[in-house]
Amino acid sequence: MSLEQLDNGTVEELTNKPENNYVSILVLRELESNAVFTTNGQDADLGTIGLEDDEYNPVLMFMRKQSGSDRRFAKSMQREMLEDVECTMDVNEMCQECPECVMYGSAASSSDRNISITSRVMYDTAYSLRDAKKVVEEKFQNAPGDNYSQETSGEEAMTGIREPDFVQPGTMFPSVITLKDATPEEVAFFLSTTMKNKRYGATSSRQGRTKNHILGIYTGDEEGPSNLAVTKKTIELLGEEAVEQDTLDSETVQETVKQAFDQLVEEDRLDCEEVDSLEDVLDEVRENIEDYLESQEEKSREFVESVES
Repeated sequence: MSLEQLDNGTVEELTNKPENNYVSILVLRELESNAVFTTNGQDADLGTIGLEDDEYNPVLMFMRKQSGSDRRFAKSMQREMLEDVECTMDVNEMCQECPECVMYGSAASSSDRNISITSRVMYDTAYSLRDAKKVVEEKFQNAPGDNYSQETSGEEAMTGIREPDFVQPGTMFPSVITLKDATPEEVAFFLSTTMKNKRYGATSSRQGRTKNHILGIYTGDEEGPSNLAVTKKTIELLGEEAVEQDTLDSETVQETVKQAFDQLVEEDRLDCEEVDSLEDVLDEVRENIEDYLESQEEKSREFVESVES
């Protein structure tokens, strides 16, 4: 079975005492439509990163923008595949025993349970590879009255409404997500969610289409390189002029992000062993996710019962 390759970073049974079992999943998120990543409702979230010779201002995809979307998709996947599981994202109504609650965490709710479950899925802010001035655009829409004609200048001129900053299609964000003390079934659950979830950011019913390229799976007793480190190393390998380019080739970037991650693992002497047959693992997940999810449902309930007893 392909999931046996995950043994070095997973657990057979869930435990309430943390251990150092890590599975790091390297993903390149590529926008396939406009997306909105904003905290104040209008301006794109931006940062500043120092490079070897200069600095640039990337768009930020905060961890909440990633985990929130993944959690909503995972909840809906459960409702589709598991009988009698109707868990919700309402923080006060989470069941606290389904695979999603136990893996992603949940706070003490209004249910009979008086426990809080810590998330074992670790996200980090992701950074666009190109500068914001190359990938962010402002859009305005007219706001005319209902008369046949409108003033176009002066105090009575019709106004325009500024929409939130749009991040353009083709923008790419290297992202490393780490699962701690997860079962192989939980890793399969996360991989399936990542492969199937295609919407991130605000108003995702109309925009935010995203392709998640899974580039590698790594196991060991520590986390892999950070998003920041992978982003900076990728730009170093592409050449710093890449941040100012109008477009980047997706295939080239995928190969370079993978190369950057592997170099950082070697340079920092991290205990991160790559799973050899990535496509075999992903195919296994695609074909058997419902079986894995049913198996994990039982393990999750047994874990919660053991904590409560």
